[in-house]
Amino acid sequence: NIMRKAARKNPNAMVIVVGCYSQLKPDEVGHIEGVDMVLGTQEKFHIPAYLGNLEKKKSTEIKITLLADIKNYHKAFSWGDRTRSFLKVQDGCDYYCSFCTIPYARGKSRNDNIENTAREARKAVEKGYKEIILTGVNIGDFGKSTGENFLDLIKALENVEGLKRLRLGSIEPNLLKDEIIELVAGSKVIMPHFHIPLQSGSDEILSLMKRKYSTDLFAKRVKRIREIIPHAFIGVDVIAGTNGETETLFNESYDFINGLEISQLHAFTYSERSGTQALKIPWKVEVEERKLRTQKYINLSEKKLHAFYEKNLNTEQTVLFEEQSKKDRMVGFTENYIKVETDHNRDLVNELRKVTLKSIRPNGNVSIEFAD
Repeated sequence: NIMRKAARKNPNAMVIVVGCYSQLKPDEVGHIEGVDMVLGTQEKFHIPAYLGNLEKKKSTEIKITLLADIKNYHKAFSWGDRTRSFLKVQDGCDYYCSFCTIPYARGKSRNDNIENTAREARKAVEKGYKEIILTGVNIGDFGKSTGENFLDLIKALENVEGLKRLRLGSIEPNLLKDEIIELVAGSKVIMPHFHIPLQSGSDEILSLMKRKYSTDLFAKRVKRIREIIPHAFIGVDVIAGTNGETETLFNESYDFINGLEISQLHAFTYSERSGTQALKIPWKVEVEERKLRTQKYINLSEKKLHAFYEKNLNTEQTVLFEEQSKKDRMVGFTENYIKVETDHNRDLVNELRKVTLKSIRPNGNVSIEFAD
């Protein structure tokens, strides 16, 4: 729909489609009216080389590298109006989960070396960013292509001069080793914030998904974090209504997650992806039932987040204030990812300030009192 809309609104503009969809189904994308060019996973990093004279094409051009030949790694970090920079540290995935198409679209797990990655982080700091968030398809798998490891990477990034905050992206539970948790616990730079994909709280469903951990291992990870970083934010991904998820197995998953001392759920409704092994799994959940289960997870998430926020009320925290604002209000985040709100003050943007968390507002944000 977006592609067709772009072509209609800009009939003389060149329309180039890139991303996982392009890599997976280039012919399907190429048959959409108005699309001039389809670029795959590797080609999207070289768009200027394909632009030519910017004139509409008589027929769609498709430029795709075969999956087996996708080996290059392209470094990147975000910059612009935001006060936090997202630093890419890894790409691709070697985990062929039954519901996912990413390995078929992004290729093998790969990364740059630690030295070059730290150099990119320094560039972000030089642009004025105080906080860097690590991103990638499977960041805990860092080091596959360079003989290094994720623990040594974050140790190096922790020592980047001028960096005030380092926030970890999503890490698979089997790759979130105790050494990483312990490093975060003792660090003044790495934030007490974990995002751990669970996907299901049922071991039977985890097996069908071909995940590389059990609920027991996941529970141990959460317990270890709470033991040594009791105030840490723990976000968890979960998928509702995947093939094979009977009502009994959903309830099993829900009860498991309800019993975890986590901070928030990111709940996704399962949707079929052509070419995935999950399509072969018997017992399909009706779409409406998937949505109902997702909503149950969302309700649970709101309860968990409220409890986590309440637990932190009347504590002193350090907040990094955001550029974005709504009317006369602005927001920021504590080290453990609590979203606070205050009157807009341009002088606070990208500044770290000590505050006391006072109360939870009707919109879910926390009101604050400045300590200085």
